[in-house]
Amino acid sequence: MFKTVATLLILVLAVLASLLIWDFYVTAPWTRDGSVRVQVASIAPEVQGQITEVRVVDNQYVHKGDVLYVIDPFDFQVALERDRALLRQNAANLQVLQVEAERRQHLTNLATTPEIQQQFVGNAAQAQAAFDAAQQQVAQDDINLKRTQVRSPVNGHVTNLLMRVGDYASVGTTNISVIDADSYWIDGYFEETKMAHVCVGDRAEAALMGYRDPIVGQVESVTRGISVPNAAPSTQGLPSVDPVFTWVRLAQRVPVRIRITEVPAGVPLVSGMTATVTIRGAEARESGGSLHQRFASLAGRLQNIVHGPRPSPDCVPRIGGETGATVTIPTPEPAAPLAPADIEPGLAPGMDTSPRGQ
Repeated sequence: MFKTVATLLILVLAVLASLLIWDFYVTAPWTRDGSVRVQVASIAPEVQGQITEVRVVDNQYVHKGDVLYVIDPFDFQVALERDRALLRQNAANLQVLQVEAERRQHLTNLATTPEIQQQFVGNAAQAQAAFDAAQQQVAQDDINLKRTQVRSPVNGHVTNLLMRVGDYASVGTTNISVIDADSYWIDGYFEETKMAHVCVGDRAEAALMGYRDPIVGQVESVTRGISVPNAAPSTQGLPSVDPVFTWVRLAQRVPVRIRITEVPAGVPLVSGMTATVTIRGAEARESGGSLHQRFASLAGRLQNIVHGPRPSPDCVPRIGGETGATVTIPTPEPAAPLAPADIEPGLAPGMDTSPRGQ
C-alpha cells in the first residue's frame, strides 16, 4: 500500500513538474531573443564643398549643437557679400523711385498725366519687389554660410567615422553618423504563444550576456504587424502562396518594445547586444502575497496549459477608431491664379478710364 501511494505521489509530482516546465518554456513571458536598439542620426550636409576641418574623432561623445566638421566657407562668404551689395543697390533705387512716384502724385494735370503717374508708381512697386527678393537672397546666403559648419542634431557618440580633411561633401549624401544617446530601448521578440501574458506597462528585465545585473524597463508598445511571406505579390501582382505546408508549425515572434528606466552602474549600452527579456509584471499581476492567491495563480497557470492562455483585458490598447474607419488626409486644392490687380490693388487706379472723362 505504501509503495502504491508513493508511486502515485511521484507520478503526480512528475506530471506537475512536466506541466510547470512546459508552462515556463512555452507560455511564460520571457525570451532569449532580445537586443538593444538605438536611433542613429545620419547627418548629411545641406551645402556642398571641400571639407577643411574635422573637429571630432571616432566614438567621441558630442553634445547637441557641437560642430562636427567644416566645409570651405570662401564661396559662401563671397556670395553673401555680393548679395549684400546688391541689396544696398536695390535699397537706394527703391528710395529714389518712391520719392519720384510720390512727387508725381502731387503734380497737377498741367505738369503730368495719369499715365506717367501710373508708370512711376509701377516702377516703384517693381523696385520694392526687387528689394524684397534681394533681402530674401541675403537671408539665404547667410544661412548657407552658417551651414558650412555641420553640427550634431543630438547628444551621442560619433560612430564609424571615415571622413578626412580634403573629402568633398555633397548635398544630401550622408558622411557622418551620431548615435543618439537618449534613444536607447530594448526589443524583445516573443513567441506568439507568450503574447497573452505581455501587457503594456508591465515591468521588464533584460539581462545582457556577460553582465549579472539586469536592465530594468517597462513594456512600452507591441508591434502590430510582421512580414508574411505568402503576402508577397508575384510579377503579375497576384499573391504568391507557398504550396508546401509542414505539419510542424513554428510560433511566430512578435517584437515588443521595452522602454529603459534603469541601467546598472558599469553596464554599457551598445546597440545590437543580446539580451534575455523577462516580463515581471505578469507574475505580479497573476500572483498575490497570500498563500491562497499563489495556489489560485498556480491553478490558473495549469488551466492555461490545458485550455490555452487567457489574455488580460486592456493589456494592449486599441489603435484606430472604434468603428475601424480609416482617416483620409484632405488633399489641398491648387490656388486659383491671381490677376495683377489682386496682388497690387491700388497700383493703377482708373487705368481703364479714358483721360477725356476725367
